[in-house]
Amino acid sequence: MSVASTPSEAGVYPEARRELLARPVRGPRGARRRALSALTDAWIEEVFAASGALGHGCALVAVGGYGRGELAPGSDLDMLLLVPDRTSAAEIRGIADRLWYPVWDAGLRLDHSVRTLAETRRMAADDVRVILGLLDMRCIAGDGDLFDRVRDAVLADWRSLASARLALLRDSVRERRARHGELGHLIEPDLKESYGGLRDVTVLRALAASWVTDVPHDGIEPAYSRLLDIRDALHEEALAQERRPADALRMQDQADVAERLEVSGPDALLREVSDCARTIAYACDVAWHRVDRLSRVRTARPLRRRLRRAGPERTPLADGVVVSDGEVVLALDARPDRDPVLALRLPAAAAQAGLAVSPATLQRLAAEVAPMPVPWPAEALDALVSLLGSGEALVGTWEGMDRVGLVERLIPEWGPVRSAPQRNPLHVYRVDRHLVETAAQASALVRDVDRPDLLLVAALFHDIGKARGGDHTEVGVQLMHRIGPALGFDEADTGVLVDLVRYHLLLADTATRRDLDDPVTVARVAAAVGDHSTLDLLRALTSADARATGPAAWSDWKANLIDELVAKTHATLAGLVVPAEPEIAQSYPDLLVTAGLQVRIVEGTTATTVLVAADDRGGLLGDIAGVLALHRLEVRAADTQTVSDRALSAWSVYPLYGDPPPVEQIRGDLERVFAGALDVGARLASRRRPPVGASVPARVDFVSGAASTADVLEVRAHDEPGLLHRVGSAIAEAGAFITAARVATLGSEAVDAFYVRRPDGSRLDAADRGRIVATVLDALAATPD
Repeated sequence: MSVASTPSEAGVYPEARRELLARPVRGPRGARRRALSALTDAWIEEVFAASGALGHGCALVAVGGYGRGELAPGSDLDMLLLVPDRTSAAEIRGIADRLWYPVWDAGLRLDHSVRTLAETRRMAADDVRVILGLLDMRCIAGDGDLFDRVRDAVLADWRSLASARLALLRDSVRERRARHGELGHLIEPDLKESYGGLRDVTVLRALAASWVTDVPHDGIEPAYSRLLDIRDALHEEALAQERRPADALRMQDQADVAERLEVSGPDALLREVSDCARTIAYACDVAWHRVDRLSRVRTARPLRRRLRRAGPERTPLADGVVVSDGEVVLALDARPDRDPVLALRLPAAAAQAGLAVSPATLQRLAAEVAPMPVPWPAEALDALVSLLGSGEALVGTWEGMDRVGLVERLIPEWGPVRSAPQRNPLHVYRVDRHLVETAAQASALVRDVDRPDLLLVAALFHDIGKARGGDHTEVGVQLMHRIGPALGFDEADTGVLVDLVRYHLLLADTATRRDLDDPVTVARVAAAVGDHSTLDLLRALTSADARATGPAAWSDWKANLIDELVAKTHATLAGLVVPAEPEIAQSYPDLLVTAGLQVRIVEGTTATTVLVAADDRGGLLGDIAGVLALHRLEVRAADTQTVSDRALSAWSVYPLYGDPPPVEQIRGDLERVFAGALDVGARLASRRRPPVGASVPARVDFVSGAASTADVLEVRAHDEPGLLHRVGSAIAEAGAFITAARVATLGSEAVDAFYVRRPDGSRLDAADRGRIVATVLDALAATPD
């Protein structure tokens, strides 16, 4: 790719840059990154010459991505001005102004600094982020000797103090990983900062430059180049939409980025990202493991000297498995070609011991291990259960097995879920990582169930039907019918595993969307699970699944609802009469007998309850919901009871921030709404914002047979302030009463159930249901001004 001419005028360079970036790119974008860097170099050289810096013995250095010649369309220019010690502060300010202002005038973002050799060494010693940028330093213009001295000094310092600084670098990597997650498993990853991303390739280069250890190289360069291409396309899309370029690959941009890269779609794009990231992350895991091992060796050096003649100590761990130099390896007499169970026995022993498996050992297993008989022998199934029960150690061990292809050799059904994205805002991880995380979470619950093996295996396979098209539960049930016997489970145990896959969403959906006091609700759950043991397994699986999904999928409120449902279902399975929960009128009779509006706030351990008693009328529930929304109280559940002409409602709420408002404020606003002095709908509408990006239409449906004394209307929509008020008001407008509501906010999605009857208490007919659905849909479709 040719480089455009670069006159020194600041206005010419931006035009040349725009022209270069406007050229269509087919295939890899590396040539354009180099061309953009060269174009920028030529212009910066002229700016440097015009600044007079050369006459003062200065050198202008590109660092970071610019230093590597990898400028993306939205990259900052990271530059360091090196100055001799003798240069005065006034001279430095003048030179810097003449250098930096043309860059700012050209509309570019600039990360700049001015340092002497001593200051550069001191900054590099104090901050590992500085050293990561300086290791890729490149002289653009000026005194080459000064640049060489600085570069050589920085590298020498890095190598001489590597033992101490690598510990700091390791801490920074761990902190970044905790904050930004793992690129290979996230739905909306940061291509640069997430673990396994662009930043970690820089870390690998720093480890190599330290001369402390060698780092893996296989597949790193193509993976790195592809991530750079994806970031380029992401920046192009942001600039096309006149947004500031960033490195986070958000869901709303994935389809457009895929189109720019000529990838078949956003899911295919995320699979590419995952494959690249997992290659880089695995190399980082191996490199850091080597660094840790060398650190342990240095600590144990006196003992190692005494044992030098005997060679490395090999401690038996399992049949054919030993620990050598802190890693799990095959015993000298192990024969993977004759012992297929070694493919599971070795990683299971390593994970249970909290030790890493040697990468070379994993590669040897992948190359030599014999095929596993089908059905699996009992020893193999035991090893799988042991591996799944190892807790957090499972995640890294499974990833190592997956990188060398062992997982798919053992479980052929694993292929489609590997790196598969999930288009659900609740999910943090891709499908395969979510399954492994669920098993890790389930390992903490094995003492709560009769069959820990069934719990752990169901956790690993509960979403195995995803990424294949169709309903993932139905597909998963079909697969589990095949997987269970293949693993060695008998017909009865396979039936339990199939049921756990079939009903893995049952408890969460029922507890958050149905009236737990309605006998129909509990009877349906009892009929589905069939027995106490399966119910306990399902309760543990539900908890593990939610905790592995992400922070928005689990809460004390949800756990309490599920526990209540499970307790009632156990009672039903035992043939006991399920005690009805005390009606709110019986719990708070004084609120009904006192005339006028009554409001009370009851603080609880997991939620706050707002009790409201008032003269009954249509739209009352919507008005109360509106006032609660005005006070930024998130409604999790609502129940109402009418006695004579008085209505009492109980609202389980969480403040969005801070403490609940004083009860006087809620009562005052309700009085104004009832008097017509406060238009709560207009107030809430002023807070609404137009939807960003594509908006998925709301769904409003009646659920057949879900309750014994009312009709259940289920509303699924994007959550926003006042949603419950709009739905409640629309139901009242359609001529119906809400007797209870069960509200669930899952990430950014609201899944709400309303128990609806006619004003006279009778059930709805088809015409009523059609009118209510249409009215609610109209209310939800209305857009803010």
